[in-house]
Amino acid sequence: MTTAPWETLRQSVQGVNKTRNQDYCDALGRGTAEEPLILAVADGHGSAVHARSHLGSRFAVDLFVEQARQFGELARPRGDERPPSLAWLMHYAEHTFPRQLVSAWRERVLGNWARTSSHEEPGLTDEDKLLLYGSTLVGAVLTPRVFAAWQLGDGELTVVGDDGRVSVPLAPVEADLGDETESLCTPEAWLRVRTHWAPVTAPSRTPRLIAVSTDGLSKSFASDRGFLQFMAGLDDRLSAEGAATVRAVLPAWLGKASQHSGDDTTLVAAWNTAAAAGSVLEPAPPPPPPATPPAVPAGAADATATAGTAEGPTGPGPGPGPADHGPAGYGGYGGVADAGPAATGLDTTTDPHGSGT
Repeated sequence: MTTAPWETLRQSVQGVNKTRNQDYCDALGRGTAEEPLILAVADGHGSAVHARSHLGSRFAVDLFVEQARQFGELARPRGDERPPSLAWLMHYAEHTFPRQLVSAWRERVLGNWARTSSHEEPGLTDEDKLLLYGSTLVGAVLTPRVFAAWQLGDGELTVVGDDGRVSVPLAPVEADLGDETESLCTPEAWLRVRTHWAPVTAPSRTPRLIAVSTDGLSKSFASDRGFLQFMAGLDDRLSAEGAATVRAVLPAWLGKASQHSGDDTTLVAAWNTAAAAGSVLEPAPPPPPPATPPAVPAGAADATATAGTAEGPTGPGPGPGPADHGPAGYGGYGGVADAGPAATGLDTTTDPHGSGT
């Protein structure tokens, strides 16, 4: 069995304005034909109308993992048998996969309702029950043949390519308005699933970093540019210091982001160590001294204590905030300033989170 080069990271932090973390995530596999790399994150809606969405998000991730394993098995060569063609797999990914996933989620939700509800509320239809469990979903599968991903609702799939370019391939054409988002509880939700499809033409063209995250992370930035800078910096920090170091500070990074978005914040990522070893990287410069920390929003003290300080064992984290800016990169989290503007085409001298909380 071949050795896979992927290191995975996952972390979820409860939002400072939340009474319960509605996010759920998973990361497993090695990116081989036998064990596809699978990443998934789901964000339960959390309002009173979606009172069981913490269960809906967990069901979504668990069922995605099941479907993703089946997809990986279909893509796997078996002895002398030819595997399905890429054209057949693409059709399966775009049409069959979403329909099977949504159908399985609905069945799981209605089964949970039947087992755990002491009585049927008058006039409560199946659609009303599904609404209680509403959740988004972002998931990805990587095999030696293909990289595919799916998204329903908000959140992000972020890919750092072999050339270092950062992209968000499943971003919607039009952003959702306010807090409205597509959901697994939406009627005919499978028709609203967005699919990313990318055959792996050569091992050297495999992405350097694949990440899925809930919108609690992206909303903590003042602009989309700030979020892309964060992800480029995550790739830089992994290349410079390794996955173990980043895992140690990830809770503090997300904890600080959560203070700004007020939402549950979850990130699941897979880093291609083989791609990092094949590239020439300058060591990350030491972080600048931390500036005066921004004011913590009301109610955020407990979350800050849980997540730890933004300093962490490797210096200030990537955390959003008015103090985290300047020519050396915001917060010195190995960010875009380490890569240089030529690497991302982004301005690295401004605070990506703006000047307020």
